[in-house]
Amino acid sequence: MVNEAILNPGVAGLILVVLSIVWVLLGWWWGRNANELEDYMLAGRSVGLALGTATAMATWVTSNTTMVAPQLTYQLGIWGMLGYSLGAVGLFLFAPMAARIRRLMPGGFTSGDFFRLRFGTTAWRVFLVISLVYGGGWLISLGMAGGILIQALSGIPYWIGMTVILGICVCYTLLGGLRAVIGTDFVQTIVIIAGIVVLGFLTIRYIGFDEIHDTLATDRPELLNFLMPAAIMFLFNNLLFGIGEIFHSNVWWSRAFAFGEGVGFKAYLIAGLFWTPIPIAAGFIALGAPALGFNVPRADMVGPLMAANLLGEAGAILVFIIVFSALASSLDSLLAATSDLIVEDIYHKHIRPNATPKQMRGAASRTILILGFGTWLLCMLNLTTLGSLLHFTGAFVASTIWPIAAGLYWRKTNPTGATMAMVLGSLAGLSAYFIIGFYVAALVGSAVSMTTVLLTTLIHPAPFDWDLLREEVEPADSPLAQTS
Repeated sequence: MVNEAILNPGVAGLILVVLSIVWVLLGWWWGRNANELEDYMLAGRSVGLALGTATAMATWVTSNTTMVAPQLTYQLGIWGMLGYSLGAVGLFLFAPMAARIRRLMPGGFTSGDFFRLRFGTTAWRVFLVISLVYGGGWLISLGMAGGILIQALSGIPYWIGMTVILGICVCYTLLGGLRAVIGTDFVQTIVIIAGIVVLGFLTIRYIGFDEIHDTLATDRPELLNFLMPAAIMFLFNNLLFGIGEIFHSNVWWSRAFAFGEGVGFKAYLIAGLFWTPIPIAAGFIALGAPALGFNVPRADMVGPLMAANLLGEAGAILVFIIVFSALASSLDSLLAATSDLIVEDIYHKHIRPNATPKQMRGAASRTILILGFGTWLLCMLNLTTLGSLLHFTGAFVASTIWPIAAGLYWRKTNPTGATMAMVLGSLAGLSAYFIIGFYVAALVGSAVSMTTVLLTTLIHPAPFDWDLLREEVEPADSPLAQTS
């Protein structure tokens, strides 16, 4: 692995040190006043449009966007980069949902609150299992990605890179909670966009559209084929997986609660618009590889190899910074959101219902530390591949799409049907994953879940009073109400 590195380990180590100091200081600065529970967990429910847009976009720009988009373009062609950009559909669809969530649940804390109030205890607990399985899987995949990518880019051993990026994100998230996460996301967004734009511009400048097209038409014509079956299957599976990821995850619900009044719809919509061209630009870089004629030993490294060929060491440094920023912007958000879910829905609702805001604030800090250590431990074991881990969770998250959408907009959605939809959808998706393949898990899970929700509601509609979702802010003596 060291021999394949495109960046000197000493230079990479220096960049790691500098970025670590910068992110921790920025996190401390943004979150220095996050002493109260709502400040720490939800940034005071007053996040503005600029920070709201930046944090939504940065969280969705993971290592997959910056590294896998070029890989899929190199393997699947035009549909690889266009299909990956459909991940923005989840952001677009969640924009009106975020506004509705904020209006229906002005005092809500987590996505679990919605399931508990809308569908009852059983559905809530099923949803918590799904959310924690997905959250744990995503945390581990991001930690592993940090170690793998840093090693591939620089030759720094896997466990060092993984430990550094996890340690940094735990540190500044612990210091400032969601305020720190959103503040650092803003800076990371600027870094990511600027870096991708520079690489795309250099690809066009040094190679040109005509040469790229002519080389592909001669040497790799399948990459220009819009009817490639594998690419079309990827497009639909990626679309459903992305929607399921955003709809159910507390990462996105916590922001809906944290954004100021009227901000959520605009923030998610603009974030989707800005995010859409990122995988296209990142993927486009890979189309220039055949024109340069260099060897690509591993498809997942085509982006960094292109940067190194275009800019030499400067390109390698740029890719290293982009990848590190993308990983951090997702890891910190997931740490904060998963901690919120555990503290609010398990610690407060199941274990210690009379906990004071101060006790919950302390529990949130401890939970972030435990999550960080647990993730590090499982990443050290390195039991599976990133692709296998992510696609395994697809069946779970896709089963939540219809209970959430129907539960938010359809007053008559049947609570028992919503529970069955998640259970049956997850089981069907997992069966398809093992029997057929990863590329149909999300599709099958979503289809079974949709059918279950529609049939149970049409057969036995259960009218719901939307005012019941405001329960979180009604009791004047509630520990949570005291922080409002």
